[in-house]
Amino acid sequence: MNDQVIDHSTQAINVGSKSFAAAAKLFDERTRQSAVMLYAWCRHCDDVIDGQTLGHGQVDGDRSTGEARLAELVDLTERAYAGEPMQDPAFAAFQQVIQRHQIPKAYPLEHLAGFRMDVQGYHYQTFDDTLLYCYRVAGVVGLMMARVMGAEAEATLDRACDLGLAFQLTNIARDIVEDAAIGRVYLPADWLVEAGIPADGVGLLHKRPALALLSARLVDLAEPYYLSASQGLRDLPLRSAWSIATAHGIYRQIGVEMKARGAAAWDSRISTSKAQKLQFLLGGAVLALASRRMQVRPRPDSLWKRPR
Repeated sequence: MNDQVIDHSTQAINVGSKSFAAAAKLFDERTRQSAVMLYAWCRHCDDVIDGQTLGHGQVDGDRSTGEARLAELVDLTERAYAGEPMQDPAFAAFQQVIQRHQIPKAYPLEHLAGFRMDVQGYHYQTFDDTLLYCYRVAGVVGLMMARVMGAEAEATLDRACDLGLAFQLTNIARDIVEDAAIGRVYLPADWLVEAGIPADGVGLLHKRPALALLSARLVDLAEPYYLSASQGLRDLPLRSAWSIATAHGIYRQIGVEMKARGAAAWDSRISTSKAQKLQFLLGGAVLALASRRMQVRPRPDSLWKRPR
């Protein structure tokens, strides 16, 4: 395996997401390499669409430019699956992952369809619309990660998808104001009408109390997906279960703190401290061990169902 590809991927995750980087260290070496390479591809695609570098820099929201960038990403993805040599480090990493773990092409193409929703300025009328976006940009990443960890059973894939949905709902809640500043509003329009918040006024200071209630609603709706995801730990190798349980705890805590801060939630970006990460690292180990004897409950029918 090309050391340059691994180094590039490791740098991407260390800069792009300290939470996921911390959790990824718990994987066995082979799984960790695949996980960071997959992350590098996802990060690269996100950056290409937004005209950023590792999530930093001003977002380029020009639609025609975004469409062209998206078309290039789709083309490179198709070529990676065709076995063509990949010059870009992110796509070279991606190609190794899809070949090693036999990841279905439908997953990364669905992920890119999520970016298309951003490029085209998709209108989110209902919560189901928001969940579709969450599925594409994060749920399918959960599906790909499950394959990286060796999971293939549909029930386990459902739980992995649920964790992606939970993560993205938390992301949306945390980044509502930041996203609104670049013209992206993922909150359902139905909710905004109920709360008396105009679609072009999501970021207004005097709307923060009402916005905090909608953010809390998102956090609450993420909870059953976090719970469902934890039920899939038993089906993963122990070290993988430890890593996922740790990420689960770290990310869920962001939502907990969002609710606690209320209207002040967007005064500064919420993240978990080193002490909290250590706490969830230890808690994740306990939960991973306990999952070996876990009595798994059926996935609730009320949860959003991924396309088959």
